[in-house]
Amino acid sequence: MTEINPKIGNTNKVAIVTGASRGIGAAIAERLAGDGFTVVINYSGDAVPAEALARGIETKGGRALTAKADVSDAAAVRGLFDQAEAAFGGVDVLVNNAGIMTLSTIADTDDAAFDRLIDVNLKGTFNTLREASRRLNNGGRIINFSSSVVGLLQPTYGVYAATKAAVEAMTGVLVKELRGRSISVNAVAPGPTATDLFLNGKPQDLVDRMAKMAPLERLGQPEDIAATVAFLAGPDGAWINGQTLRANGGII
Repeated sequence: MTEINPKIGNTNKVAIVTGASRGIGAAIAERLAGDGFTVVINYSGDAVPAEALARGIETKGGRALTAKADVSDAAAVRGLFDQAEAAFGGVDVLVNNAGIMTLSTIADTDDAAFDRLIDVNLKGTFNTLREASRRLNNGGRIINFSSSVVGLLQPTYGVYAATKAAVEAMTGVLVKELRGRSISVNAVAPGPTATDLFLNGKPQDLVDRMAKMAPLERLGQPEDIAATVAFLAGPDGAWINGQTLRANGGII
């Protein structure tokens, strides 16, 4: 794990990272903690990996809190912010990492799959954005998650890509609605990234082909995406606002 860097001026700032118990979310929480943020590790299911991540951060000198909440539930999202405020006095950064991906052609997508993608990826992001709009400290940062499939438009990604395109639209609108509070709102759009979500169920030859699609000829790593988020959350990203950064090695 990354050592805490006392020279970075984020030691009094609090960041909520949704879906942070594993994969990209865990890498983000670890990186932000290493940059001096107090992190609220949100999860929706198994508490064990979230608690292990928090303890690991604390052993490196950081501060972390775990908080269970299903982002598709508006009341649970309010409770998530309540917990962060009760523990640390306020929230400065929201990272909307929580999301799900199920793939099928539009013709073969059933109502249950459609509704679940909308509930988590779109409504879940809406719920946290609504709460952050009301409660985030002035000068804060909101970092949403889109996907490079919004540009690639691959078969079987139709509904998933639609939810992420909607997130990009809300990002651009919210920037304007938060005028006067010095809160930036951006989105990160990863390409193929070596997480369990991406790798599970894919034959190795397909993974190898996808790794070669980007000019940098490798899959992204969770740490690559975490570094992009850290840039937007930290002092060097202060002038970036209303943008979608495609962190994908040049795949599109």
